[in-house]
Amino acid sequence: MPSRILEELTRRVLVLDGAMGSAIHAMDLDVDRDYCGCENCPEVLLGSRPEVIQQLHERFLAIGADGLKTDSFGGASHILREFGLQDRAFELGRRAAEVARAAAAKFEAPGRPRFVLGSMGPGTKLITLGQIGWEEMLASYREQARGLVAGGADALLIETCQDLLQVKCAVNSVLEALDDQKKTTDDV
Repeated sequence: MPSRILEELTRRVLVLDGAMGSAIHAMDLDVDRDYCGCENCPEVLLGSRPEVIQQLHERFLAIGADGLKTDSFGGASHILREFGLQDRAFELGRRAAEVARAAAAKFEAPGRPRFVLGSMGPGTKLITLGQIGWEEMLASYREQARGLVAGGADALLIETCQDLLQVKCAVNSVLEALDDQKKTTDDV
């Protein structure tokens, strides 16, 4: 049985939210107070200011978005390591999906479901250039994907990857994360 999002796509075009990262960076937030000193790490806002992220999601929904990309573009542990947050990849992924899910629930209507897409960005290291190994990247993305699925993401969105090995690794990590949680590609 196809997932809810695939089923809805057979009926109509779905509109995703706008550029989450630039929308966050356009907000008047304090590096020390809101970002906890982790400049350019919007995922930390899921702990310090989740209401700000939810309000941003709600603004996208209010103007007609059907789907939300989670605040998790840089939420894999190999990316979070730069901020000393690598051990929080699962937690931040789960929280990102939960916050988006709470916003989506407010805008759900009969015949008009809202969807949460777990955003997984490319990071700053490439396997092809030898900056990171396959196993480290696989484990990193798998932990992020596990958190996003646990938080209620309807689908996982691997975004802006340019290295084919990185894309392959991210896809394999998603499949492993689904298997770890006894889910299939039809479940998300």
